[in-house]
Amino acid sequence: MLSKKTKYGLKALTYLASVDGKEPVQIAEIAKHENISQKFLESILLTLRRNGFLGSKKGKGGGYYLIKQPEDIKMTSVMRVLEGPIAMVPCVSLNFYEKCDDCPDENKCSVHKLMLQVRDSALNVYRNNTLADLIS
Repeated sequence: MLSKKTKYGLKALTYLASVDGKEPVQIAEIAKHENISQKFLESILLTLRRNGFLGSKKGKGGGYYLIKQPEDIKMTSVMRVLEGPIAMVPCVSLNFYEKCDDCPDENKCSVHKLMLQVRDSALNVYRNNTLADLIS
């Protein structure tokens, strides 16, 4: 299940991508428009800034803004930053692989085979969608 952090992060990114002009947008405006707790949103936006999706400006007229074009922001990157590994189990993760303690042979494991398909399907969707696709 998608975490609230990821859901709200996607909503905030789509809001920033859809506002007229590329002036910084205050957290309060995003929080109000997307019905998100301002304190929680602050943490999410900070994570997105630290990972190269957003820039910020302090003071009067300050706020957050996209530093990349929406078509250059792939959902795989956003999901990994906000949600963590895309795979549902560590033994099929591309970036966070770990062997399962309870599985003697991954090649014979029915769960492993199923989760590979689930991972590949999710990756296909994330790789083929950008922030621009979400706002169109």
